[in-house]
Amino acid sequence: MTTQTQSTRKWWALAVIAAAQFMVIMDTSIIGIALPEMQAELGFTPGNLTWVFNAYVVAFGGLLLLGGRLSDLLGARRVFAAGWVVLGAGSVIAGAAGTVGVELAGRAIQGGGAALIAPSALTLLMMLFGGSPQELTKALAVYGAAAPAGGTAGVFLGGLITEYISWPWVFYINIPIAVLALIAVPLLMPAAPARKGSIDIAGSVTVTAGLAAAVYAIVQAPEVGWTSGETWGVLAAAAALLAGFVAIQSWRSEPLMRLSIFRAPNLAAANFAQFALAAAWVPMWFFLNLYLQQVLGYSAFPSGAALLPMTTLIMLGMVVLAPKAMQRFGAKPMIVTGLVVLGLGLAVMSLVRPTGNFWIDVLPASLIAAGGMSLAFIPSLGTAISAARPEEGGLASGIVNVSYQVGSALGLAAMTAVAAAFGASELGDTSALTDGYSAAFLGAGVLALAGAGITAATMRTPAADKADATV
Repeated sequence: MTTQTQSTRKWWALAVIAAAQFMVIMDTSIIGIALPEMQAELGFTPGNLTWVFNAYVVAFGGLLLLGGRLSDLLGARRVFAAGWVVLGAGSVIAGAAGTVGVELAGRAIQGGGAALIAPSALTLLMMLFGGSPQELTKALAVYGAAAPAGGTAGVFLGGLITEYISWPWVFYINIPIAVLALIAVPLLMPAAPARKGSIDIAGSVTVTAGLAAAVYAIVQAPEVGWTSGETWGVLAAAAALLAGFVAIQSWRSEPLMRLSIFRAPNLAAANFAQFALAAAWVPMWFFLNLYLQQVLGYSAFPSGAALLPMTTLIMLGMVVLAPKAMQRFGAKPMIVTGLVVLGLGLAVMSLVRPTGNFWIDVLPASLIAAGGMSLAFIPSLGTAISAARPEEGGLASGIVNVSYQVGSALGLAAMTAVAAAFGASELGDTSALTDGYSAAFLGAGVLALAGAGITAATMRTPAADKADATV
């Protein structure tokens, strides 16, 4: 095979990897518009309807470390393909469900498939492009840009499918994409031999149960109360399970997550930056959708269209600006600057008005925030993955995905509580809703700025980056 053919093949492989990231994120947003029809047809109560979303997130976040470990032991290509099979099976079950229990089971299976796909996809990306820092930065930019594209596409497709076809097709749409991915895997993806090693079952169970309990407590807290015995009891159980996981990892010879991996320079700092980005960005995206629909009166399709400018800016920023800026300034300045810009954009967004409009209240602030996200995401993701040893690429990928997912859950839950405290629970009162959403935007901005400060204090600047920055 010629060098040119090999180069072409790996860029096609990147397209499949980016499609995987697109699908994983799209599956978190595509169901939003379909929820009312699902509630009416399947008999969901208002309280348990949120679990159509949460069942996916809990399974996804809880199983990511196991997915990363399996990727390292069995080979990323095998686990990547298995993930598509599981995701497709979950999509069939979720689409064909006739009861609440079957629907939630299908969504959890989808989340399990995503937990296999996400870390193995990043491992394959490192295998394909890790030998060239310049190509790696470009590849990570394409991968990163697929996330906001998937989120926005989910809103669009969810609205179109629900209105013109039927809600089960928000799940069935995954099936042909999974089939195409499975066809492409043996043709495009690099193979890696399986390595000897054991699966840490006890660690897998405790970390999955611990993360699931933490997410459960957080998403239920706004309903049952942050000071309730149920909330604190579940949080205590989550803390005990996660402490047990750490203890298991400390004495096992082949742990699910080698704790000393966090001694790798900048791995912990980069993962915290990803956590902070998610904790600020996801609440902004969530409450901006609500502001557009519940205050400005947009329907689902125009609301999705209103997100296109910032989505386009993020994609261009990640693909065009981020690689060049990384070469010029290095990772740390970009991460810190990006978090600061994201925080400032959210501060501007907190000035939204009950009688506002898209051009004044939404567009400028959303573009500022998008610029910050596009600056910080790729450098923090690349640093988190490349800091680990090559043979632990799957583990590093799993950890960074966990950081982002847990940041999303914690940030959204906390800002939901803030919004409710400032009036967002008063449905129909646009002034009260705006006050609540404004408080959530401001709170998310504070999280971004705090993340910038902690990253600036904890992340080291490698000597090579310092030398590049002075050229």
